[in-house]
Amino acid sequence: MASSYNLKPRFQAMLRPITSKLAGCGITANQVTLIAMLLSVAAGACILQWPNLRWPLLLVPSILFVRMALNAIDGMLAREHGMKSNLGAILNEIGDLLSDFALYMPLALVPGFHPVLVVIIVLLTAVSEMVGVVAVQVGSSRRYEGPMGKSDRAVAFGLLCLLLGCGMAPGIWLHLVLGLIMLLLVMTIYNRASKALRESSP
Repeated sequence: MASSYNLKPRFQAMLRPITSKLAGCGITANQVTLIAMLLSVAAGACILQWPNLRWPLLLVPSILFVRMALNAIDGMLAREHGMKSNLGAILNEIGDLLSDFALYMPLALVPGFHPVLVVIIVLLTAVSEMVGVVAVQVGSSRRYEGPMGKSDRAVAFGLLCLLLGCGMAPGIWLHLVLGLIMLLLVMTIYNRASKALRESSP
């Protein structure tokens, strides 16, 4: 199913020169992973502190873009520059979950966002990523299917925060969009689980 994850190879190709320079400067994949997580935590803390102001919402699109870039860079550092490690694999998965929680959960306090819908979305996000990881335990490869994978969530929430941060009035449309994100997350969980089971079948 279509997902912005399919654009990852092109995105990586654009970032490869930067990745090589970082490797030459002694920057490690694990350091990049931690920086990406700390940026998400910082942006989420701003929303948590000032939920009624617009400017914290305007941080979200840029932070999400930088986070996607850093996630691509840490992967290339690990694979292409000999920095793979068990610690790195753990940090990569846990870092993504913590980053999503830190960045998206504070939106429950922002006027216009339905708190229950935000909480459910964050929980479904965790489940979808857990299914992707658990796939390895049943003999499949790590699953990244959409239609609401990590990069798709970044696009969706980045756009929502941009619109609201620029002054667009929240309303029923926002609840409908959050409901659609929930539905797409359920589809993502199903797609990842079914693909994992098919791949692992003898």
